This record gives sequence, C-alpha cells and structure tokens, in this order.
Amino acid sequence: MQQYRYEIFTSVIEKQIKSGILKYGDRLPSVREMKEKYGLSRTSVQSGYEYLIMKGWVHSSPRSGYFVAYRNDRMLPSDQRTAIVKDPVFTENMILTSARNKPSAFSSFNNTAPGDPLIPQKLILKTMQQVIRKKGASLLRYYPVAGSEELRHLIAERMTGYGTPMSRDELIITDGALQSLFIALHAVVKEGDCIAVESPCVFSVLEVITSLKCKVIEIPVHFSRGFDLESFRKLCEVHYIRCLVVTANFHNPTGTLMSDEVKEALADLAGDLRIPVIENDIYGDIFFSDTRPRCIKSFDKKGFVMTVSSFSKTLSPGIRLGWLNTGRFYAKVEMSRFSLGRTVAPIYQELMIELLKKNSYDRHLRSFRKNIHQQSVLIINALRSAFPQSSCFHQPEGGYSIWAEMPENLDMDRFYNYCEEHRILFTPGATFSLTRNYQKCFRIVFAEYMTPESINLIEKAGRKAVELLTEHFNRKQI
Repeated sequence: MQQYRYEIFTSVIEKQIKSGILKYGDRLPSVREMKEKYGLSRTSVQSGYEYLIMKGWVHSSPRSGYFVAYRNDRMLPSDQRTAIVKDPVFTENMILTSARNKPSAFSSFNNTAPGDPLIPQKLILKTMQQVIRKKGASLLRYYPVAGSEELRHLIAERMTGYGTPMSRDELIITDGALQSLFIALHAVVKEGDCIAVESPCVFSVLEVITSLKCKVIEIPVHFSRGFDLESFRKLCEVHYIRCLVVTANFHNPTGTLMSDEVKEALADLAGDLRIPVIENDIYGDIFFSDTRPRCIKSFDKKGFVMTVSSFSKTLSPGIRLGWLNTGRFYAKVEMSRFSLGRTVAPIYQELMIELLKKNSYDRHLRSFRKNIHQQSVLIINALRSAFPQSSCFHQPEGGYSIWAEMPENLDMDRFYNYCEEHRILFTPGATFSLTRNYQKCFRIVFAEYMTPESINLIEKAGRKAVELLTEHFNRKQI
C-alpha cells in the first residue's frame, strides 16, 4: 500500500492513543515542532493532522492547536464495517482538493463553472423576473416528481434535434448532473458492486461511487483515441462489471471526444452484456467545431444507456437543474429520485422553459462557446511557450479542461507549493484516480475570463517548472 510522508508521525500518534499513553484532551505537538522533529514540510504535517482528524483520533482548536479526541472503543464499528474504510489514496485526494480550493486574486484554473463575466446575468435575471410575474404563487408549490412536463418535452425535443432521439416520458428533472449520476447509480448498483470509470476520472464521480460503497475499475483514456474500448471489453470477460460511467463528449479532465464509431460499439457492447452505461453529457453543448457531437444514447438499441446533463456549466453554477434520461430503468430511477426530495425548485424549471422556448439558451451558447474556445487557445499557447519543452498539453475539442503531463524529473511538491504561494490554482492529477498514476499531471480549467494577469500566472508557473527541472539536471551532473 502507498506510504505517505506524514505516516512517520501519524502512526506513532495512533499507537500512543490506542495504548493509552495519549489520553482524551492531551495536547499534541505543534506543526512547527513536528516539522523540526521529523524533517517534514509544513504541508505534510498539516496533511497528517487532517488525516488524523478524518479518522477521529484528533480534533483541532483554532489558535490552540491539536488535541486527542474522545474515542470510545465500545462505539467503534464492527469488523465488517471497518473493512470499508476509505482508501488512503482517496483520503489524500480529498485533502489535496479541499486545500487548494481557494479563490485566486486574479482567476482560478481549478473551477469547472463559468466565471461571472461569462454568465449571462442580464438574460437570467430578466427572465426570472418575467417568470415570477407570470407564475406568481404557483412557484411556491410542489411540481411533479419527474419535473415539469413542458420542460421535459423541450429538453427531449432539443436533444432529438441534435441526433439523440428522446421522449419526455423517459426524462427526470434533477438538482444537477451530480445528483443525476447518484440517482442513476443508486438505481442499478448495490454495495460491493464493481463500477468501471474512465482514467483519469473527475474526483466528484469517484466520490459518488465511494459514497455508495462500490468498487472501482479504471479504464484508460488515451489522448489519441480517447476511451479504451478494448480494455473495457477484456475486463468485462474477467470481472463482473455492474455499470460503466463515461464522459463521451469532452472528457473531464483530458477534453477528448469519443468518436461515433466507438460510441456505437460501446452502446452495442453494453446491450449485449446487459451492462448499464451512465453517460455524462454535461459538456456536450460546449463544442468548438461546427456541430454538436452525438451522445452514446443515440446509438442505444436496447435501453441500457442512461444520459445525465445539466445547465450549470453553460448558464450559471447557481442554477441547480439537471436531467436524466433513464432508458429502460425509469421505474427504479423514479423511486431513487423521490427518496431525495419531492421536486426541483419550480423557479429554475420555469426559467429554463422560457429560455428554451424562446431559443435564448441556444443564442447564448453561440457567443459562450466562442469565448470559451478563444480562452482555450490563449491558455494552451501560454502553457506550451512557458513550460518545459518535454511537457505535454492536450488540445481540447470542447469543454473546459486542459490535461497537463509534466516531465518525470520535475519535483511536483515544490511546484505545487510555489503555485499555491502565488495563488496559481491547478487541480493535482492525484485527485483524478484512486491509484498513483497521475502524480506528474494536473488539470487546467479555462472557465474563468482570462485577463493579462491570468496569462502572467500561467507563465510564472511555467518558469518555475523550468527552473526546478534545470536544478535537477544540474545536481545530477555534479
């Protein structure tokens, strides 16, 4: 199992608490003391204490330090329960994600939602006012569990126009794509089932799967051809894979687009093997070519493909409204949806009805896509000119993400510490897998409006990477 630097002291503290040497309320050494005693960085010591807090051994008190937390052995879970404690790598990923999820003074490169300048604020607020005047008190009542019939009809009509035939009767409105994913998984898997995901895979998907206490098998995504269908096919022969979660259109974080040939073959394979496929199409509307790509659902002949999406990535992150095409699993999905709450906020449903009916949403998308595409070009040019020549940056075909792979000899700890110190916030590659395969990678998001200061931050990070790499080779020559 992967060892972490902080385990040199966390294991000692755990043993001392278990043996009774350290008792409830005992004050633990400060971060500085631990740093000096074990020769660790401040970040490693803080990560270690956060790890102990998450396990319930320790609690922190602001401006006072860290203390032993109460641990009643009689209240510990049974042996069966302890067997499903989260993987340490996953825990480390959560720490990395939360530690770096802070706003930058200029712009953020880790937030996959449109920044304020790209949100059509006037359009949204004006339409909301019209909806309130028109609907009045009816917005304060429950809507159908499956969502507004008119909204489901408009979504189905729009997707059919883009080559993915849908019926309103197989659609359910949700509080966003992540809830759609949870509902879809909850309807078809049970605890202990094996779920296949793309690798690298966005952290929120891994988090949902972990919350359902399911196992994960990672399927490679290649820059040249995207999702590795043959690897998936072979794994299905030796493992009982209960479900596949995949982002065919502009995979997060690589930005790759699955070809129609692979989409069709995957839909056929899922139908033959009776394996549900949950397709995340949240970035499908953010395409940089002339036409919107088709969904895997458009090739589904037996109903084993479910498609999830939302409007938060293209309109505003605060509009919590998504949808789920259930395929053959409508009955189970409807029950799962009901258990999470009666209905999505009526104001959001009526807002989207107006934007879709008047074609305002698609008019907004045309300018939105143009701005996002321009930003992707600015960012990728800055990355390729500033970072070491041996770095690799994948040119996205849509979506928000650029996937970066750094040279093997680059000290990523020093690189991330420098970036955090200068408010340059990338998402570390470690958070995109339950393995250690992406330690030299990170994701750059271009959803915020790029300014000269933003480009300067990218260039500063690149110069630091070059400096660290040069230091490494100079030491090697001595």
